[in-house]
This record gives sequence, C-alpha cells and structure tokens, in this order.
Amino acid sequence: MSALALALVLLAALCHAVWNLAAKRVADGGFAFVWCYDVASVVLWAPLALVVLARSDAGILPALLPAALVSGLIHVAYQLTLQTGYARADLGVVYPVARGVGPVLSMAIAILVLGERPGWQAGVGAAVIVAGIVVVAIGKSAAGRRGLRAGLAWGAATGAAIAAYTLWDSYAVTDLGLPPVGYFVTTCLWQVVLMTPTLVRRHRESVRPVARAHWREILLVAALSPLAYVLVLEAMRTAPVSLVAPVRESSIVVGSLLAWWMFREPDPRRRIVGAVIVLAGIVLIAL
Repeated sequence: MSALALALVLLAALCHAVWNLAAKRVADGGFAFVWCYDVASVVLWAPLALVVLARSDAGILPALLPAALVSGLIHVAYQLTLQTGYARADLGVVYPVARGVGPVLSMAIAILVLGERPGWQAGVGAAVIVAGIVVVAIGKSAAGRRGLRAGLAWGAATGAAIAAYTLWDSYAVTDLGLPPVGYFVTTCLWQVVLMTPTLVRRHRESVRPVARAHWREILLVAALSPLAYVLVLEAMRTAPVSLVAPVRESSIVVGSLLAWWMFREPDPRRRIVGAVIVLAGIVLIAL
C-alpha cells in the first residue's frame, strides 16, 4: 500500500469515528434520522459530484445508476442496522464488533473469490488489526449482559453489511471505473428514494422533531460519512480491498476511546491495549 493510499484511509478512519459518535447521540427516531442525513448528504455533496462528472472525459457512465442502486440497498440495511444497534447497546461494543467482522469477511471473500494476494507481512498486519479489534470488543458493557449480547448481534449484522458494500463498491470504482464522488452521491440519492415510501407511511411524524433536536448531528454525519467513504473509494483505486478494509478499521481506536470519554462507557484500559495492537498492525501494513 502506498503512503498516499494509507494517508487517505487513516483520514477516513478519523472521520468515520467522529460521525459514529454523532449517530450514537440519537437514541430515538432512528429511521427519520438516517433519512435526514441521507438527504443532507445529497444536498451537500451533489454540487461537487456534478462538477467532477462534468469534467470527466467519460461523462456519466451507463453503469452508474444500477451500480449505485445496489450499493444504496446495501447501505440502507447497514445504516438502519447500525442505528438500531446504537439505540440498544454501547457504542464501545457495537462499533468495534461491526468494524471487526467487516474486514474479516471482506478479506476472506477478496482472497477466496476475487483472487487478491496481499504479501505475507500485510497479511500478518491485517491479522494483528483484527486481534486488536477483538480485544476492544470483549470488554465490559454498561448495559450488562443483555446489552452486551445485543451489541454483539447488531454489531455482527452491521459487519456483514459492511463487508457487502465494501466489496461491491470496490468492484464499482475499480472494475466499472465509476468516479467515487459521483458514485457515492448517486448512492445516497438512491437511499433517499428507497427509504421515502416507508418514511411517509410510518415515520413522517418523527422527521420534524428529529431534525429540530439533532440538526447538528445530521449535518455532521452528512458531511463526514460521505467524506470518509469517498476517501476509502479513492484508496481502493490504487490499493487492494483486502488491505484497505482492515486499515480503515483503525477508526475503532478513536471511536472506542471517545466513547469512554463522552459516554463514560467502561473498561478504558482494555480499549487502550486494543488500540496499541491495532496501531501495530497498521505499522506492519505500512512497512
């Protein structure tokens, strides 16, 4: 992995941790909250996407809409599963489990199905990162055993969605050659389209209270979530997904420590040990 690709992925990890902390602050009205930040993402990022597409020699590729639709379906499942997990369990459990299961599945499929072959040192680094995530994930939960089980279950389900969209989006920007910014904004637009019928039927009364109470969180997620993922998509254009996927999970270091600081979640020492192990894995991959 090049130094530029590594820098892009680490910056993405920081952005990702911060927007997840914002999402954790929203305990009620999860569906409306997700819909609101998807709409805000489209509004904030569409101008840049249009400029990028206008300056692209390829223009709007025929594969953009169907590929983004598939990604939108997966991302809706991911966002709603994640938000439900945050409403029922600690961020310090859901987040590291989700970010740990994701790269394990991504690497397994990338190696077994896509035929990618990272070097042995990068493979060891990826394994060390996953080990660090496990250390962070098995700490105590403020919600007790039931909350810990819920966090593990929702985190694992979120991780499966992460693996699915990581592999699909890697295919979209590498094999199909879709521009990351335009692709991601189109994906967000599909998410709004897909969620709107259910929002109108079941959650429309929640939109105004959620927007009024959590407009800061909505704007923060709308800005940082696309930025984090566009940086990852850019990195995937020059680095294999089997390396990008585990390095981006360094976000659990920041996320877990900030969860302890902001929400007073327990077991900070274990979080720090896990963070050191994750950082060691990143160093191995970067060498």
